[in-house]
Amino acid sequence: MKSFFSYLLVMVLAALVTGLLIAFLLNIRDRKEEAKSRHVEVAQLSEDTIDPKIWGQNFPREYDGYKKTSIGTHTQYGGSEGISKLEQDPRLKIIFAGYAFGVDYNPRRGHYYSLEDQKETLRTKKFNQTGSCLHCHVGGIKQIYEKVGNGDVQAGFEQVSAMPLKDAWQYADHPVACTDCHDPKTMELRVTRPGFSKGIKALKEKEGIKDYNPNTSASRQEMRTYVCAQCHVEYYCGSKETLFYPWNNGLKVEEIEDYYNNYKFKDGHRFFDWKHEITGAEVLKAQHPEFELWSQGVHSKSGVACADCHMPYVREGATKITDHYVRSPLLNVSRACLQCHHFTEKDMLDRVENIQNQTRKLLDRSEDALVALINKVAEAKKRGALEKDLAAIYELQRKAQWREDFINAENSMGFHAPQEAARILAESIDYARQGEVLVQTLLNQAPAQQKEEAAK
Repeated sequence: MKSFFSYLLVMVLAALVTGLLIAFLLNIRDRKEEAKSRHVEVAQLSEDTIDPKIWGQNFPREYDGYKKTSIGTHTQYGGSEGISKLEQDPRLKIIFAGYAFGVDYNPRRGHYYSLEDQKETLRTKKFNQTGSCLHCHVGGIKQIYEKVGNGDVQAGFEQVSAMPLKDAWQYADHPVACTDCHDPKTMELRVTRPGFSKGIKALKEKEGIKDYNPNTSASRQEMRTYVCAQCHVEYYCGSKETLFYPWNNGLKVEEIEDYYNNYKFKDGHRFFDWKHEITGAEVLKAQHPEFELWSQGVHSKSGVACADCHMPYVREGATKITDHYVRSPLLNVSRACLQCHHFTEKDMLDRVENIQNQTRKLLDRSEDALVALINKVAEAKKRGALEKDLAAIYELQRKAQWREDFINAENSMGFHAPQEAARILAESIDYARQGEVLVQTLLNQAPAQQKEEAAK
């Protein structure tokens, strides 16, 4: 009898273990199937589907992340909250005197507000801007260009760029949207901005690659940067030319500067963004050259894409997706940094903070030097300095201001390429101080010249 119960117990235990093992294997199978099924096609997506909410019916996880870009965030040197940059740093009012950024320079908010923020800024309310602003602030730009150009994207691009911005807004219904980076049929990453396509083609041509098309030539990892670099770059978006990316000579600050210096507008005048209100110098304004600075850094050289840090993978259940809550990696260190860097979160934050603090100190010295130069030129003009005597000084202001703004307008406070950022700011300081010395020399010579003229 005892042996019977022992046998029965073994049979029950075996059945229980077998049942648990089967359940475990079925669960694994279900999770694998779940991982394969990335979405359920609720809505039929096409090139005419611009509204992210409709895309969200098929991709609710990604859409949830996109909506979170409306949440205010803040880091020490960035984010979407905080006071105006002009209030925080009054030197910028002098540096941008006579330009729209000297009137309104607010913190950047997320993609969710890319259209709304453009409509609300004083830079569009008080200044006449062109339709080229739509190139990066509006969702479905490819479709807008096709509509305006009667099917010809390039023609539509040129026509919209030439419009007054307020007229171009009639075509804009959504902020940056899913269709700007994804093919609605295949979900493959794609470039939709003609400005980027033309710019990257010119850059690759310099490297010896002919007829480069990012949508057919780039790897998937490259595309995880290119879709961001469509907009997070330096470009010209004024009224004198169709929007363009100045990459023909390369991506370094001096290569872009050289391209601008040799560029002629249709009226034959050389390139400049505006005449400085205080000095009269023809100066340059950097937009937000993240791609250019990143290209000089260690992450770029190591094959790390923008999305790896700003949109890292996240797992929900058995499904792994790209996090569409685009934000600073500093707000998401464990997934943005620690997948590659095997340190603690505190160690990583300390390293970034040290880089950014050092960059900020150099930027402060650059701004101080630039403001000192501008004030010196103003003094010289007040005392009757001639334009021909100030010409060389204007060139030094142009060089110093371009470099200061290249780092100030870039969104990483030097982190994307710390050594390059330090080099650029060192040059900015040097050019500004050279200009200051020349102005002082001019001022010292003025009394002697006045006496000579009086004697005559």
